[in-house]
Amino acid sequence: QVQLVESGGGSVQAGGSLRLSCVASGSTSNYYYKAWFRQAPGKAREGVASIYIDGRTTYADSVKDRFTISQDNAKNTLYLQMDSLKPEDSGMYYCAARAGPSTILKWGQGTQVTVSS
Repeated sequence: QVQLVESGGGSVQAGGSLRLSCVASGSTSNYYYKAWFRQAPGKAREGVASIYIDGRTTYADSVKDRFTISQDNAKNTLYLQMDSLKPEDSGMYYCAARAGPSTILKWGQGTQVTVSS
């Protein structure tokens, strides 16, 4: 059972950058889908960025041109580079991965990001 562990969160000022990492306990190089989600207090969890096995990436409109999702399959690690951070980017960030199109989505425990104005 692959487990996901996020790191890299923290507190930054608006305009700053953070890079989140998500390390898998086993190989995820053949996983169909990997993604980053976030959840602010009192709000629903939302998708931020995703990457598919064919290399295709998708981004929420609110983070396009500021966030970049990438992966290093040799290290079983998923990244989220976050630049030009805004206070509204604050929240708990979770990585998620799915082995196949219809398999269960695995979640990490989350890492907190706080952006101050």
